[in-house]
Amino acid sequence: MKIKFILPMLALAGMLFIAAPVQAGDRVNINSATVEQLQSVKGIGSKRAAAIVAYRSKHGSFKSVDELENVKGIGEKSLKKIEDELTTGQSD
Repeated sequence: MKIKFILPMLALAGMLFIAAPVQAGDRVNINSATVEQLQSVKGIGSKRAAAIVAYRSKHGSFKSVDELENVKGIGEKSLKKIEDELTTGQSD
């Protein structure tokens, strides 16, 4: 009877782990993140996340987080609010 309880709990824990790949304190890599992962950053909604991925697909990897200002919908002020939560995966 305990197995009937444990297996669903393990399955739920596994789904939560997969659904939340970005932990608090981790930076989101703008060169590899999915739209969903980018949306985990407060200030990046679905449109901005899609714009970041589209820009990256067209222009290649970002060399710095500051390059996000080239993405439509991201200006200097909005970048300042989110830049500490982002990385390019390089030493930035």
